[in-house]
Amino acid sequence: MTIFDENLEIIRKAVDSVDETAFEKLVQDCQTALQTGHKIVVSGLGKNVSICDKVVGSLLSLGLNANFLHTNSAVHGDLGMVHKGDLVIILTKSGTTKESVYLYDLLKQREGVTLWLMTFAEKSLLGNQMENKIVMSLEHEGDLWNIMPNNSTTVNLIVLQALVMELAKRLHLDLERDFKPNHPGGAIGATLRHE
Repeated sequence: MTIFDENLEIIRKAVDSVDETAFEKLVQDCQTALQTGHKIVVSGLGKNVSICDKVVGSLLSLGLNANFLHTNSAVHGDLGMVHKGDLVIILTKSGTTKESVYLYDLLKQREGVTLWLMTFAEKSLLGNQMENKIVMSLEHEGDLWNIMPNNSTTVNLIVLQALVMELAKRLHLDLERDFKPNHPGGAIGATLRHE
């Protein structure tokens, strides 16, 4: 159908716009954090909350140390989850969301925390300030007004899930050792028990 074809093409172009060097550095930084006993924290708000939740869930299912930090809840005590050696990925489409900028200002004061930005706007408050960033170009959100978080959240999910899968490969994760113990229930659990 035309609507699927159009949106899939927009999404493909956005994914293709990811700078491979930046993505490789993100993978390496995440790998370093995990291998040194630290964690990956993914932060967002609005429609990106469910994206963050999904990615953190994928990391946890592999036995990797991860947390979701809601950008709004961070200033009400949840900043306590971020420790020296951790890596934080901030998701913000515009790079100018007040809460995201405030979170960055707070986190950059913490010693030894590696900060990353995922955005669709290179020239923005955060895009201009943050050294580590994945900047994607998006032609259209795929809604009636080009304003609803639609294609952008889908692209965020694709890129972050690719990050998870690449980490699984580089950390030599094993189905029996690392994945199976975390999935005793459901259809996956039954499959892994060979029922």
